[in-house]
Amino acid sequence: MFSSQELIEIKQLLTTKKNILILSHQNPDGDAIGSSLGLYHFLQALGIESTIIVPNEFPKFLKWLPEAKNIVIADYRTKFTEIAFNNAEIIFCLDFNTASRINQLDQKLRSSKAVKILIDHHQEPDPFDYVYSDTSQPATCQMIYKFIESLGKTSLINEDIAYCLYTGILTDTGSFRFRNTTAETHKIISNLIEAGVYPDIVASNVLDSNTPERIKLLGTVLDSIEILPEQNTAILSLTREQLKSFGYQKGDTEGFVNYGLSIIGIKFVAFFMEDMQNNFIKISFRSKGNFDVNQFARKYFNGGGHINAAGGRSDMSITETIIKFKDILESENISNI
Repeated sequence: MFSSQELIEIKQLLTTKKNILILSHQNPDGDAIGSSLGLYHFLQALGIESTIIVPNEFPKFLKWLPEAKNIVIADYRTKFTEIAFNNAEIIFCLDFNTASRINQLDQKLRSSKAVKILIDHHQEPDPFDYVYSDTSQPATCQMIYKFIESLGKTSLINEDIAYCLYTGILTDTGSFRFRNTTAETHKIISNLIEAGVYPDIVASNVLDSNTPERIKLLGTVLDSIEILPEQNTAILSLTREQLKSFGYQKGDTEGFVNYGLSIIGIKFVAFFMEDMQNNFIKISFRSKGNFDVNQFARKYFNGGGHINAAGGRSDMSITETIIKFKDILESENISNI
C-alpha cells in the first residue's frame, strides 16, 4: 500500500487537480476494465470526473459493466487521446507494470508532465511518482478496493463500484481457483456482495455469454490439445484461419487456456494463437503449484505475469514456436512439474 505520507499527498492531489486520466494496458481484460471502471465510479462518488483510456478494443463480455460505454479506445479516437494526455494533471496507471504494456500510448505516458500513480500487481514495475505494487495480490481490482479502504472511504462503495471490482477479481483469479486467492479476497468479495452485487448476474454476463461460434471455436481448440505426459504439460493452439472461420471477435478465446489445467495430471499449459492482424504468436501460460510461468515466460518468450498465469509472444510461425517450446522443455529437463 502507499505510505501514510503518500496517501496524504494523493488526497491533496485529488482535491486540487481537475484533469484525471485512468489508463490501462493493451488488450484489456476483466481486471483492467474492472479496476479502471471501479476507480472511475469511486472518483465520481467523491465528486471528481475522470476519463478512462485503453489502447485498443476490449471484449464484449465486459461491455455490460456500468459506464463501460464511456471508455475511450485510443485506436478509434486518436485526436481525443492526444488532447487528454496533453491536459492530464493526474494519470492513474492500472494493471500494468511498464509503459511498454500500453503499446502506442507508451511515449505519450512517458512525455506527460502529469503526476503518475501506479496501482498494479505485476512484477518489476517501472518507476512512477507514486507506486502501489504488490505481487501477492490476485487482482488490481482487489488493490483498488484496498486503496479505497486506505482512504477511509469504503462507505462510498456503491453497486456500480462493487460490480466492477467483483468482475475483475472473478476473472483474474480464474473464478477464485488460483492459489493467490486468499481469505482476504473472499472477505472483500463478501463486502462487494453486501454492496449490491448479485453473483449470478456477473456469471451470466462474464462466464455464460457464449455464442454458437465461440462454442465451435472452443471445440476446435480442445481438438488441438497435445499432452506431454513426461512434463505434465498440455499444449493448445489456434491458427488465424481457424479464428477467421468462426468469426473471431476479441475476447472469444478468454479462458480457453484453463481447460488444459482441468485435465487430470496436467500442471503446465501453453496456449499458442496466431494474431489476427500481425505476424506474431500470442502465448498464454498457466500452471498449478509452484511452477513459475512468469519466470518461464520472461526467460524464453519475452513475456511475464504471475507465478501461475503469464503471457508471452513469438515472432516465429506457430509451428516453429511450438517446436521451440517442446525443445525448451527437453533441453531444460523440465519434467514432473
